[in-house]
Amino acid sequence: MRTEVLIAGFGGQGVLLAGNLLSYAAIDEGKNVSYFPAYGVEKRGGSATCTVVIADGTVGSPVLGQPAVLVVLNQASLERFGAKVRPGGLLIVNSSLVDITELNRSDITIIPVPMNDIATDLGDLRMVNMVAVGAYVALTGAVQMESLSTALSQALPERNHRFIPANVKAIETGAQVAKSKKEA
Repeated sequence: MRTEVLIAGFGGQGVLLAGNLLSYAAIDEGKNVSYFPAYGVEKRGGSATCTVVIADGTVGSPVLGQPAVLVVLNQASLERFGAKVRPGGLLIVNSSLVDITELNRSDITIIPVPMNDIATDLGDLRMVNMVAVGAYVALTGAVQMESLSTALSQALPERNHRFIPANVKAIETGAQVAKSKKEA
């Protein structure tokens, strides 16, 4: 098995933490992982992306020219990467912030998830990344949901461990909403 994802958004949305969490969960499951973060010079508001490749066997380069799965958290990321999704691939969109009407892709599956709205309803907009991870895992099965819960203690600094239950709730909610959108 091999899965790959490009997660893209702006600084402050937790893109790199989302990729890091996926990586820890996959490692905990005994899988091989390549994690490649990239971000602009700004701390908040600049471009932030990461690729995560998870495989049972050898993992090569983390560079994805045509990702099988793209998770976009903001409009600029859709404009930059939307056309690069491999035909037959999956695009998971933060429909709270992203308008897909101009994309014109009928060769991929597009799942809109109102990630910002969900995170806000759960009490903290900063959990948009956890909603995204939950949606991604529910739609792809890249790792087990339980592995994400366990990996949070590795991905989050110890001072933030008190937020693990809230993050687990955000992951679960993102997963539920994504599944319901796929079935609709």
